[in-house]
Amino acid sequence: MKSALIQAAPSPKSHLGRGGRLWRQMAKRYDLYLMLLVPIVWYLIFHYGPLYGLQIAFKNFNPAKGIVGSSWVGFDHFERFFDSYYFGRLLWNTLSINLFSLLIAFPIPIILSLISNEIGSKKFSKSLQNITFIPHFISVVVIVGILNVFLSPTTGPINTLIEAFGGTPIRFLEEAGWFKTIFIGSNIWQNMGWQSIIYIAALSGINPQLYEAAKMDGASRLRRIWHISVPGIVPVIVIMLILDIGHFMDIGFEKILLMQNNLNLESSDVISTFVYTTGILKGEYSYTAAIGLFNSVINLILLLLVNRFARKTSETSLW
Repeated sequence: MKSALIQAAPSPKSHLGRGGRLWRQMAKRYDLYLMLLVPIVWYLIFHYGPLYGLQIAFKNFNPAKGIVGSSWVGFDHFERFFDSYYFGRLLWNTLSINLFSLLIAFPIPIILSLISNEIGSKKFSKSLQNITFIPHFISVVVIVGILNVFLSPTTGPINTLIEAFGGTPIRFLEEAGWFKTIFIGSNIWQNMGWQSIIYIAALSGINPQLYEAAKMDGASRLRRIWHISVPGIVPVIVIMLILDIGHFMDIGFEKILLMQNNLNLESSDVISTFVYTTGILKGEYSYTAAIGLFNSVINLILLLLVNRFARKTSETSLW
């Protein structure tokens, strides 16, 4: 009986718990944890600190009075945005550009990585990767400049080719119907190589013996891709899809702003450009803060829903 009580008695180390073990590990690796201070401070200052200013979305912000001194207006700015005549246009343009980008642009880096992985010649594979990587490092201003040169209705090679076949020149950048096609297409060209890196890295981690076994069983190249390569990178695809949907309402407004003009405004006016032109240029800080908060809340809801769906269906998620 006495020996049983001795065995049942908890050891002194068990009283430390997880917290005690964590502090001991941090004490042993204090130099590594000190390196985390810089990114933690950076996030606190530039990401969490500005959250204090979100309250101006519910106030009539006056720079002279400051955030604290400005009067509360509740949800007036949100109601003004929802009742505005441009609400539907802004929401549709933002959603449609992101939806088409997700449907068209998201699979292309995956296909590019599979092609690069299946190329027998390493030299040719490296050349393909380098050629597709280069556009990512070109400035957005330069990209838009290239588009203006190539799509010029008078001197652009695209319109020159159209005229050579008996067609009439098209003002691509001045027609609302062409804006989304040009924007999404140029984004694919610029980013597909860079976005394929993570898939290429995932493919390199697949056991080569699986491919050898499939060859021995007579599996064709397409079957090996479908049954080995694709399943091997499915977790990475799911994570990247969740991250992309988490930024579904965010569009890099710099490129859109550079491509935007009065003639294509019907298709190019999105929430991010409206926030910039109305909030920064016109000084309606509270109104655009409310719009930005609405945008961020939608992103958060989509992220939570997609992450939960992915966790239930594929057992792969961010958390």
